[in-house]
Amino acid sequence: MAGDDLFETTVEVTVTRDFTRSWRKSTPGQAFLVVIAGPRLGHRVLLGEETLDIGRGVGCGFQLDLDSVSRLHARVRWDGTRHFIQDLRSTNGTYVNENRVSEQPLADGDRVGIGKVLLKYLSGTNVETAYHEEIQRLMRYDGLTGIFNRSHFDETLHNVIWRARFDGAPVSLIAFDLDHFKTINDTHGHPAGDAVLRQASAVVSQVVPPGAVFARTGGEEFAVLCPGVAVAQAWQLAEHIRRVVEASAFTAEGNRIPVTVSVGVAERAPTDQTPDALYERADTQLYAAKNAGRNCVR
Repeated sequence: MAGDDLFETTVEVTVTRDFTRSWRKSTPGQAFLVVIAGPRLGHRVLLGEETLDIGRGVGCGFQLDLDSVSRLHARVRWDGTRHFIQDLRSTNGTYVNENRVSEQPLADGDRVGIGKVLLKYLSGTNVETAYHEEIQRLMRYDGLTGIFNRSHFDETLHNVIWRARFDGAPVSLIAFDLDHFKTINDTHGHPAGDAVLRQASAVVSQVVPPGAVFARTGGEEFAVLCPGVAVAQAWQLAEHIRRVVEASAFTAEGNRIPVTVSVGVAERAPTDQTPDALYERADTQLYAAKNAGRNCVR
C-alpha cells in the first residue's frame, strides 16, 4: 500500500486548543484552511496577511509529507482584499473546486486540492464558528463526498443490529465499490478520482430511500444500511444503484470517465450477534460480484 493511501479512510479529528492567542493577533484577512480529507483531518491553518507556502519541504509554513505533494507545491497570499492560491509548478497540480488552477482568488467554502489532501477555505466575520461547525460535520460526514463517514456508519450499524436482536426486524446491508478505481487514478490523476467519488456519491444519494444510511466506508468503498428491509427488497435497490451508476456521465476536467460498481447484498441472520457478521457477509458477496466479472450484484 502506498504511503498516501494510508490516509484514505482516516477519521481522527485533531483540534487545536491554543488558537485564541494567535487568532487575536491577526485581524486582516481572517481565514482558515481546514483539512477535510487526508492526513491531519480537522487540522486548521490560520491565514492572514503573511504569505503561506504549502508543500513537502521543511521550509514550508504548512508541511504535508506525502509523495503526491511537491516540495514547494502552492502558495497562499493576501493582496489586501482577498486571498489567492498559486500553484508553484507542482507535479500533480493545485485544484480549486475540482478545477486545476495556476492562480485563483479564494472564496468562502472553496475546496482546495493539494495532492491527496483536500482543504476547505473558510473566511468571514464568523470564521471561528464556521471552523467548529466544520469539525462537527467531519465527525459524522465524509469530507470528500459529503455523505456519512465510516465512524457514523459503524455506530449506526451497531445500534440497528442491537435493536434487531430484540424486535426481530429484518436488516439488510448493501456493500459496493467502484470497479477499477485504481485505473481511474492512474490514468486521469488523483483529483479526477476524487471527482468521480463525489459524483458517484451524489448519484447514489438520489436513489437511496428515506430511512437507509448511505456511507463511505473506505477509499472507493460504500455501504447502504437498510433497517427493516428484507434481502429481496435490498437486492432491488442494489440493482437500481448499479444501473444508475452505469448510466451516469462522470467527468473530470472535461474528460468523460465510464464508471461501474460491483455490489454485494446480505440480510442479518437470526444467529448474528455482532455487526461484523452482517458486514462480512455483504463483503463476501461484493467479492463474489467482482469474481463474476464486476458490474453486477450478488
